[in-house]
Amino acid sequence: MRVRNTIERIVNRILAVGRRASFPELALTYEEASARRSVRPGPIEELFFENKGRLAAKWTHYLPIYDRVFAPYRGQRVKMLEIGVSRGGSLELWRNYFGPEATIFGIDIEPACAERFDPPNQVRIGSQDDPAFLRSVVGEMGGLDIVLDDGSHIAPHQDASFRVLFPLLKAGGLYIIEDIHTSYWPSHDGGYRRRGTAVERVKTLIDDMHGWHHERRQVLAEREHIGSILVYDSMVVIEKVDRKRPGHFTTPDNAE
Repeated sequence: MRVRNTIERIVNRILAVGRRASFPELALTYEEASARRSVRPGPIEELFFENKGRLAAKWTHYLPIYDRVFAPYRGQRVKMLEIGVSRGGSLELWRNYFGPEATIFGIDIEPACAERFDPPNQVRIGSQDDPAFLRSVVGEMGGLDIVLDDGSHIAPHQDASFRVLFPLLKAGGLYIIEDIHTSYWPSHDGGYRRRGTAVERVKTLIDDMHGWHHERRQVLAEREHIGSILVYDSMVVIEKVDRKRPGHFTTPDNAE
């Protein structure tokens, strides 16, 4: 009973962060969040609900998505950059999941975030729409395998970060943008089908990926570098690859 009460207090603290944000009507109680846990939760989902460290706030349906897309990188010397540090709980979650060999950096525009991490994680203070700052952080990291944009959620900022960081991402890497529901919010330079939002940019990326099949130029990324685009409620995961042009072949090759 004592363990459950401790977990409940922690989860309620985490959820309080969400309630203080911009969607209080969607914040879950401990019981509601627990009811939404996966039948067979993966390690990220378990780590999140067992968290006793720094505060972390996540939409609960993100957790099994993370478990799926991050699984190939676990235990590797992965280099991950998270945009948006907040209370530091996410950086701690990724460290506990990826392990000691990972290079994990966070960036935030809020100076107080410079104290919200534990080594070997690192935090740098600057804006996600500052190209020179972003390039300097990636240079310090020595490369980039995963980008997780959980920053301002403002459309021009998301776009600026993608344009700088996606070209720096290694082949086989992932670029993730969270909370793309803000694409519909005027407060975040969004609106339904408003040009320039993350949701509309994803549609452009789909066109870019199919650049072999139309004559328009690619806008956000070269067709050779987009392996897949996974779109979930409020989240998109973009896989970067080096691929040859698509081609079809008929077997047997000696058929008349």
